[in-house]
Amino acid sequence: MSRASPRMRHFAKRLTVYERRANTPSEINTPPAFQVCEKLRTHLGTFMGAAGFRELLSCALPRAQAEIPWLGAVHVKADGALEGLEELKAKHKPNELREGGVVLVAQLLGLLVAFIGEKLTLRFIREVWPTVPLADLDFGK
Repeated sequence: MSRASPRMRHFAKRLTVYERRANTPSEINTPPAFQVCEKLRTHLGTFMGAAGFRELLSCALPRAQAEIPWLGAVHVKADGALEGLEELKAKHKPNELREGGVVLVAQLLGLLVAFIGEKLTLRFIREVWPTVPLADLDFGK
């Protein structure tokens, strides 16, 4: 399994920081990176269907687990949503959850770029998070 590239980690971290800042107090219960996955699931589900997103996330999760083994407690449900977050929150510190979440989002974004390309990925990201700065991103060729 390949490690998430530094560029994808930076991109994933940017989205999770943005998501953390945008949360209302009632939403703080779920780690921001997992909220990023949920928002992507909701939005990309219209493009690739629930099954397509589930498969994409199901490919990203083992790649992230190779770097962060405790992510093995997380599973992808039939609708593409993640389950097992309560168990993680009980066992891991917030900074560990942030790092694990960033790795998962980075792997998900990396696969998305690989399958649909950088431009379409950024278009979808822009649709979900219209004010996140993206102009300086460079995924490398």
